[in-house]
Amino acid sequence: MKSKTVILAEKPSQARKYAQAYNIEKKDKHHIEITPNETFKEGAIITWATGHFSELQPPAYYDEKNKRWSMDNLPIFPQEFTYKISDDKKVHFNKVKEILRNSSTIIIGTDIDREGEAIARLAIQHSNANNKEIKRLWINTQEKDEIQKGMNNLLNGEDTYNMFIEAQTRQHADWLVGMNLSPLFSLQLQNKGFNGSLGIGRVQSPTVYLIYKRQKEIENFQSEPFFELESTFSHNNGNYKGKAKIKEKNKEKVKEILKDHGIELKDEGYIKNIEKSTKVNSAPKLHSLSSLQTKANKEWKYSPKKVLEIAQSLYDKQYLSYPRTDSNYITESEYSYLLENVNKYQELLNLDFEINQDNKKYVSNEKVGEHFAIIPTRTLPKIESLSSDEKNIFFEVLRTTLSMFHKDNLLSETTIITEVKELEFKTKGTINKQKGWTELFPKKHQKEKENILPEVSNNDKVTSEINIKEGVTKPPKRYTLGQLVTVMMTCGKYVDDIDDVNILKEVEGIGTEATRGDIIETIQKQGYIESKNNNLFVTPKGEMLCEAIEGTLLASPQMTAKWESYLKKIGNGKGSKAQFIDKIQSFISKMIAEIPSDLNNNQNIQHKINEMIKDTEITKCPSCKGSIEDKGKFYGCSGYKEGCKVSFPKKWSQKNLTKTMIKSLCENKETNKLKGFISKKGNSFSAKLTLDKDNKLKFDFN
Repeated sequence: MKSKTVILAEKPSQARKYAQAYNIEKKDKHHIEITPNETFKEGAIITWATGHFSELQPPAYYDEKNKRWSMDNLPIFPQEFTYKISDDKKVHFNKVKEILRNSSTIIIGTDIDREGEAIARLAIQHSNANNKEIKRLWINTQEKDEIQKGMNNLLNGEDTYNMFIEAQTRQHADWLVGMNLSPLFSLQLQNKGFNGSLGIGRVQSPTVYLIYKRQKEIENFQSEPFFELESTFSHNNGNYKGKAKIKEKNKEKVKEILKDHGIELKDEGYIKNIEKSTKVNSAPKLHSLSSLQTKANKEWKYSPKKVLEIAQSLYDKQYLSYPRTDSNYITESEYSYLLENVNKYQELLNLDFEINQDNKKYVSNEKVGEHFAIIPTRTLPKIESLSSDEKNIFFEVLRTTLSMFHKDNLLSETTIITEVKELEFKTKGTINKQKGWTELFPKKHQKEKENILPEVSNNDKVTSEINIKEGVTKPPKRYTLGQLVTVMMTCGKYVDDIDDVNILKEVEGIGTEATRGDIIETIQKQGYIESKNNNLFVTPKGEMLCEAIEGTLLASPQMTAKWESYLKKIGNGKGSKAQFIDKIQSFISKMIAEIPSDLNNNQNIQHKINEMIKDTEITKCPSCKGSIEDKGKFYGCSGYKEGCKVSFPKKWSQKNLTKTMIKSLCENKETNKLKGFISKKGNSFSAKLTLDKDNKLKFDFN
């Protein structure tokens, strides 16, 4: 293969978009060649990664003894971190390696963030191609014009190299925390009877703790009654309701207020004051990934990860701009092309309105960092080709974007103060004078509650019918999956240190736009939280984790604040990777020294573990004095360490085995006749399950 410029994309779909901006000469499953053109005089080769080709080696790579978790092996601090090519990516990587080594110049065309930089730089390192001239493509959209423009205005490789050092430092630090603190906490809790392991992480642990804190607030909430005064006023032109500025815990006190004013439940009053104003509701912010995830979860109960997958699919099809963005702003360039295409966007919604070109509230070159807000591209989809999920996300982005070109929503607000024997009652009425941008959204999503009041004038007489209204204080609501994204973003409000608060605001909380969905998915899979009707609950295992990390940095967003503050310095070339890793190692060493005694003295955790053991016990073991427990992936005896090998799978001939079935087996040596087993040939059959003399499962067809 002749030495040419090589463009390294992050994934195949991205590579195809780059290729489509030029003329394709030939292609195979590992690369695409484009013909010579103005930018690439000798043509170019486009190849791609498949996300990260490599992963950090596990602890056992550095020392065989680390295969087994032991306090004697902690801490695990590799002298130098080593990567390995993931087994499932070796074939493609070897082809990419050959292409990169034979190149004249390498253009990094991965996503323009620190992880994208790391994907490319590690691929180049593993290919021994660091000696090549390296350039950087820096674009926010995969449209043909922008690709060509970006290829003609490449950055030098050294301009973004520190982003790679920043990403690598984050990788190494997260590895150190996970590979040291996961065994530390797991081993200590296992000593107290916990039958399992914990995954500890800089972001996932404080995320679980945030949900745990809300759950505790709800559990500890004491509901209290309160009493208010509400009146229905009768006027010649109609009736309306008003409320006094009174809220008391004691009903008798409310009665006393009425008595002090000499007010009867049916009495006379008059209009003391009328105020009229116009409330202007501007168009909503353009979508960042987080705001899109929050909105989509509220509207369609999509998980944050699913929203990213759908938005990524629409990006790959060139219908939406880059989705992993934390920005709500666009630059003048994006505004120009939106304005050029706004009539076509209107046609997609089958809605015509006068275009407002003056609203540039969300247009700012200065406020756009690496990525701008999620907006439609110039490429319009064939709506019938989109899945229902893609339609939902595309139209949500389209409507939000078009809102910027629509009129403001205007509400006419009237406030009436009615006085009854010197006690004031307040009434508020709202009329929608101009729907404006709200007409872009389906009516079921609008929250326009008009309260039309009768025409009244100052000093008009009214008759009042007063009611002592009883209510109760309500606990805070549980977080939903969509709200959790926002909570992760705004978690700085749970931190006391003002510097850390400011850092968390700057980096937008814990996690990133690209990772929050995966983090939420991870803590669900690890069994720390569960979602019921879109509301989040912390499981007993999650509660135990939170009890264990309470009072440490692992429970607080502060750790991320401190990390991100210094990582940013590394990305700007003003910080030292070695210095950062030293601090992480010191923190880990301190935890290893202190956590064993802290957990040993924690009676709450012991109580929680005892409860969990009780909950996982199914019945007595048929072989020894132990008990059969739910071990997660199987059912097994608590006497395993003492040599008892009795265990049962959770699925047998494709039928799920329930705790009730296992209980019957162990106590009666058989179950009732069960339906739904599937033979090797795919046929369904029914049978009893029995235990033989060695306590192994058998079928009984009698």
